[in-house]
Amino acid sequence: MKTEVVQVSVKNVMPTANGCAVFLGAEGKHFVIYVDHFVGGVMQMAIDGVKKERPLTHDLIGHILLGLGAEIDRVLINDSKEGTFFARLLLRMENELGKKVIEIDARPSDSIVLAIQHSRPILVARAVFDAAEDMTELLTHLMAQKEAGETGDEGDDDEAVDDFLSGLSDESEEDDDETDDDDEDGKK
Repeated sequence: MKTEVVQVSVKNVMPTANGCAVFLGAEGKHFVIYVDHFVGGVMQMAIDGVKKERPLTHDLIGHILLGLGAEIDRVLINDSKEGTFFARLLLRMENELGKKVIEIDARPSDSIVLAIQHSRPILVARAVFDAAEDMTELLTHLMAQKEAGETGDEGDDDEAVDDFLSGLSDESEEDDDETDDDDEDGKK
């Protein structure tokens, strides 16, 4: 059985206090995957086409794949559990023995960097895409600020994303408390 997928692209990488928010989107919907600062920085460098003096880990992985005669076919973000996304890196190999597709469990962050570096598609399982919270409004707001030059300081973007994230944290804590005996207003 084939899984229905949506092809997405990286719309923005925004630093936050605890890492980076990677906005992925298609079909008028955007969602966020959170990554650490290092991978967020590498992802932004890949998007910007920054040349590095020495290969970083993701460059090394690409060189190893090339040396082995394999290439990245696509990335599939195939699952999400409790705010954590899961991905599969699909590699394609062809030699005198024939064609082979290899599927490897991988972090979405690493997979996205490799997909960007090698101009390969990033796919999301339809069920995961549909279930992800739509962050289009936040992305639109942050992009408008950036384009208008209203921020004047990159820290403002960090604060806007962090404020939004703290709201999510508060909501998730409230969800955890729902099992307690709350009255109709949510008060104990």
